[in-house]
Amino acid sequence: MNHFRRFAAEGVGTALLLAVVVGSGIMGERLSDGNDAIALLGNTIATGAALVVLIHIFSPVSGAHFNPAVTMMALLRRELPGSTAAVHVVAQFLGAIAGVWLAHAMFAEPLLQVSTKLRDGPSQGLSEFVATFGLIGTILGTARSRPAFVPVAVGLYITAAYWFTASTSFANPAVTVARSLSDTFAGIAPSSAPLFIAAQLTGALAAVLFFGWLFKEEPST
Repeated sequence: MNHFRRFAAEGVGTALLLAVVVGSGIMGERLSDGNDAIALLGNTIATGAALVVLIHIFSPVSGAHFNPAVTMMALLRRELPGSTAAVHVVAQFLGAIAGVWLAHAMFAEPLLQVSTKLRDGPSQGLSEFVATFGLIGTILGTARSRPAFVPVAVGLYITAAYWFTASTSFANPAVTVARSLSDTFAGIAPSSAPLFIAAQLTGALAAVLFFGWLFKEEPST
């Protein structure tokens, strides 16, 4: 597959995903009259639904990773060469930042922002580890049993993980960096981002190791 097409798919797909995450957060906050639960519910439904659609659209071109942790999984499993993985990751970070700016523009917010929303502490790191571990497990397990169901499974898992994790399940280093550039409902302070990213990458690595062992085909005797 042409690297330019992969770059376009990962970049545009990730941009649209972040536009949904941040835009629905802004809309939810504006319409909820201060009720954070209602705002989060709107944010959750929009994100889960968009993931299903975006993965269906872009997966034939790039696999629709939209997430450096997912690309790392593919690299560790030797499903992508290093050069292709690098194209994906660069496109994901650039696309994520562009998506945040797009959401700001649509809601007449200042384009350039820095979040002040602290998300600190061991519970937040553990939440991101669990969220990313579960995401990678969802992809690997569903791809093994029902490949066509992966987009729906990912959307459903992220919808659930918004609510069962204390961090609201970022589970994505590119999303984390981009959301640090939005001082809105979906934001995260830059000082909180390193913990999230470290936990996400560790969770992804743990999932690759665990599910690789769990699903390993036994040699026939």
